[in-house]
Amino acid sequence: QVQLVESGGGLVQAGGSLRLSCAASGRTVIYTMGWFRQAPGKEREFVAVITGTGSTTYYADSVKGRFSISRENAKNTVYLQLNTLKPEDTAVYYCALAPRGDPRTGDYRYWGQGTQVTVSS
Repeated sequence: QVQLVESGGGLVQAGGSLRLSCAASGRTVIYTMGWFRQAPGKEREFVAVITGTGSTTYYADSVKGRFSISRENAKNTVYLQLNTLKPEDTAVYYCALAPRGDPRTGDYRYWGQGTQVTVSS
């Protein structure tokens, strides 16, 4: 079993930055990991994904150039750097591990509990 714990969320003004962390514990294996977000009243959406070695990343068009995903496998941790934040980035951010199929679709074996990011205008 694997547990994922996100941290780093908070309240920030538009244009500001945050760094989210997702720490994996338990049966740690190097898998592709993704970040998703869900805003109030909206469906969960893909944000970014990184392969197990960190060699390949993909981003949603809405965050490309502003967000950056990275990982430290020695610490079993994946990060999401959020820069130039906008009010529309307000959401609960979730990390996920071990996708089934296309990692952008949201079908993952393990999910974290989420961390709230609120961007004020």
